[in-house]
Amino acid sequence: MITELKSILLKALDSLEGTDQNLLEVVPATHPRFGDFQTNVALQHAKILRKSPLVIAEELVSHLSCDELLESVEVQKPGFINLRLSKSFLESRLSTLYNSENLDLPSLKAPRTMVLDYSSPNVAKTMHVAHLRSTIQGESLKRIYRALGWKVIADNHIGDWGTQFGKLLFAYKNFEHPGHHAQDSIAMLEEIYQEFVRKAEGEPELEERAREELASLQRKEEPNYSLWKKFLKISLGEFHGLYERLGIEFDTELGESFYHDKLSPTVESIRKMGLSRKSEGAEVIFFEDDQFPPFLIQKKDGSFLYSTTDIAAILYREETYSPDRIVYVTDNRQKLHFQQLFKVADSMGLGVELIHAPFGLMKFEQGVVMSTRKGAVIRLEELLDEAQNRAYGVIKDSPYSQVEKQEIARIVGLGAVKYQDLCQNPASDILFSWEKALNLEGNSAPYLQYAYARVCGISRKYSSQFEIPQGKTSFKLRDSAERDLALFFFLYPHAVSQAASQYKPHIVAEYLFNLAQKFASFYAQCSVLKEQDSAVRESRFHLCSLSARILAHGLNLLGIEIMERM
Repeated sequence: MITELKSILLKALDSLEGTDQNLLEVVPATHPRFGDFQTNVALQHAKILRKSPLVIAEELVSHLSCDELLESVEVQKPGFINLRLSKSFLESRLSTLYNSENLDLPSLKAPRTMVLDYSSPNVAKTMHVAHLRSTIQGESLKRIYRALGWKVIADNHIGDWGTQFGKLLFAYKNFEHPGHHAQDSIAMLEEIYQEFVRKAEGEPELEERAREELASLQRKEEPNYSLWKKFLKISLGEFHGLYERLGIEFDTELGESFYHDKLSPTVESIRKMGLSRKSEGAEVIFFEDDQFPPFLIQKKDGSFLYSTTDIAAILYREETYSPDRIVYVTDNRQKLHFQQLFKVADSMGLGVELIHAPFGLMKFEQGVVMSTRKGAVIRLEELLDEAQNRAYGVIKDSPYSQVEKQEIARIVGLGAVKYQDLCQNPASDILFSWEKALNLEGNSAPYLQYAYARVCGISRKYSSQFEIPQGKTSFKLRDSAERDLALFFFLYPHAVSQAASQYKPHIVAEYLFNLAQKFASFYAQCSVLKEQDSAVRESRFHLCSLSARILAHGLNLLGIEIMERM
C-alpha cells in the first residue's frame, strides 16, 4: 500500500523541477483526522526549492492523478499532505491481499545471500540465559529475511577452541569428578572448570599447567585431542536438545577449531598486504589516525585470538557462500571488536557487506550476575522448565486432558519466554518479568496466542452455522472499525520490511500486538455471526480469516507456536 502511494506521489514530484525523490516518505497517519497516510515531502523541499512548504504541497496535490485510489487529499499546515483511501479501492485491494499467498510481502528482484551468525555457545559450558537473546533474535531475523526472499545461511559459530580447554583438560585429568552430576555431562565439566578457576586464584602455577595441556591439544596429542572431541560431542548433544526445544535449526555449525589451520596463512596474508606489523613480539594491526585501538591478531608466543578466527571466517564464508551480507547477532559490548574487524576486512578489499546487529543484556529481578567462571548463572533449561510449569499452573484446572494441558503449557511457556525478549527493542537492556511474560491481557505471547485461538473459535462457529464462502472473495466495509482493521492489514509488509532493515524483530511484535487490539475492537463493534446481511457477514468472516493469517504468519516469524484452541 505504501509503495503504491509513493508511486503516485513520485509522479507528482517529477512534475516539479529540482525535487529529490529520495526525500519522499509516506507513513501511517498519526490520527484518523489526518487521513490514512501522511507525507512531509513538501517540508523536506522547502530549502531546496526556496518556497513555502504550503505552496509546494499545493503544487504537488494539483499534479496528483489518483481518483480511484484516494477519497481525499488535504494539505495541512505547515505543509503536510494527508491522504485518505477510497472505500472502493480499499475493498478491492483487500481482495487482492486475501488471495496473496505471502500477504503482499515485498520480494527481491534478484537473489541475495546472507550468512547469519548467532547463538554461538561455548563447548563444555551450559547454555544459560545470556545465550537466549542472540539465539532468539538471530532465529527471528533468519525467518524474517527468508520471508522476504533472501537465502539465509544460519551459522552457529561455536566456541570450541581456546585457553579454557587447557584449564578444563587439566581439571578433568586431575580433579575428582563430582558425583551429583551425570558423568561426562556439561554440568560436570562446567563444575570442574569452575573448581580450576577457584584453585588457580591461590595456586598461580596451575595456569602454567593449563597452558601445557593446551599446547598438547593444539599439537593434537593424545589423550588431550580425544578428550577434546569427547567434550565437543557431549556439548553438541545437549545444545541440540535445547535448540530442538526452542524450534531452532542451523545450516552449519563450524566452531573456532575449524578455522585453526587457516589462522597462520591468514596472518601471513595480512602481513604481506602491509596491514600489520610486529609490536613487542606480537603481530598487530594499527589503524590510521588511531581511529580504533590496535587489533592484535597473533600473540608474542605465536598463539592466535578471536580476532584472527573472525577474519579467517569471513574469508571462508566469502569463498564458500559468496554472500552479499554477513550479519553478527551479539551483545552490544562487542561493538568495538566488530568496528575493528569490519575496518580490517575493508582494508583487505573484501567486498561483502558486514553488519553487527547488537542487543542489550537480559537482566532478572533477582539481580543474578552472569558468570560461568563463578557459576552464578540461570541455566536456559531451568528457565524454560519454569516457564512451562508456570503456564501449567494457570490451566491445571481446565477441562483439557492431561496431555493437552502439558502441550498447551509447553507452547504458552516457551512463547512467553521468547516474546518477553522479542517484543522489546534489542538495542536496550531488558528486565525479564514473569508477570509480564504470562500476562493474558497485556503485550505478551499468551495474549497474541489467545487472540489467534479466539479467531479460530469464531471460524468454527461460523462454519457450523453458515456455508464457507467459495470462489471470488469480496469485501464490504460498512463500519469504521471494519475499515480501521482492514487498513491496518496493509501495514504488515511495511512492518516486516522495517524489522529486517533495522535488524529489530520487535517491530513485528509491536505490529501483532496492535493488530490483536484492533481485531478485539472490530469484534466488539461488528457482529459476525448475528449479522443478517449475508454479504456483510461474509466480508466480516474474511476479515477474521485475514486477522488469523497475519497473526499466525507474524508469530511464526518470531518463532512462536500457535494453537487453534486455548
